[in-house]
Amino acid sequence: MLEVIEPALLTTVQDAGRRGWQAFGVPLSGPMDALAHRAANLLVNNPPEAAAVEIGMTSAAFYAHNDCLVAACGAGFRLWVGKWQLPLWTSVYVRAGSTISLEKAGEGNWLTLAVHGGIQTPPALGSRATTLRATLTGQPARPLQADDILPIGSGRAFLPGLAARKLASAPIGYSLNPIIRVIPGPQWDWFAAESITTFFRSTYRISSTSDRAGFRLNGPLLQRARKGELISEGMARGCIQVPADGQPIVMQADCPTTGGYPKIASVIAADQPLLAQTPLGSGQVRFVETSVEEAQASYRQLIHELETQIRQTQTQDDYLWAGF
Repeated sequence: MLEVIEPALLTTVQDAGRRGWQAFGVPLSGPMDALAHRAANLLVNNPPEAAAVEIGMTSAAFYAHNDCLVAACGAGFRLWVGKWQLPLWTSVYVRAGSTISLEKAGEGNWLTLAVHGGIQTPPALGSRATTLRATLTGQPARPLQADDILPIGSGRAFLPGLAARKLASAPIGYSLNPIIRVIPGPQWDWFAAESITTFFRSTYRISSTSDRAGFRLNGPLLQRARKGELISEGMARGCIQVPADGQPIVMQADCPTTGGYPKIASVIAADQPLLAQTPLGSGQVRFVETSVEEAQASYRQLIHELETQIRQTQTQDDYLWAGF
């Protein structure tokens, strides 16, 4: 099991998300960077949907009560085990009694720490994902705190033999100023032609007031061509709502399941990790239109490359740092 020594500003348990309950008003939740979450699980030989720890915005530290195999994936952090600094996107064998530290360093917002066997906190509605704005287990959800104990599932694998697995190449090019692909939203025609042009030609800064529910964008105002109010309708992660003030909001993992603001576009799944890791307050994004067909092909290609590029390193030095 893992014990929380120092929680980050936002440290939660997340699996692939609480699917099938949106019709009842329950958010999907799950990881902010779904690619990092999937990669970390694959590196430690877990199912891709297994529960892991998500660390957000600031440093965190954990104590390993048992020997374990971990992988830390994401952007903007460094991994330390004891006094050893080790690479991200790589499986690491950790001996009992070691401290696992995730140091905030560089650009990026989120890190997933996966452990072989998966985090085994009690599930709610078929998922272990933490939904901070919901009460699903009789007690209000909360981020992890110091002294919290995280049980780990039992595994039959020889853990040292799974150490030093890594990706052959970077799965995605995180950037301070990424270009994000979108498909037109259902209320695309609610906006003036000039606003559509502005949306694609402008740079938007990620507001520091953003959170797991939505990323607020600061930039040129988007004016509507159509007046009136929209009847609330279903909403999903990636939808870009434009409220009355004209400043877009991109829905994120904990977004509500319905909304009443018109949606100008939706971020494609393959680019959602890029947006999630754009630094709050300093990061800027630009948008480019794409098709549904390209969006689907890009996601399939991203997952295929991730699942086929995991390699076991063969050099002695790599095994020394992996197994201590």
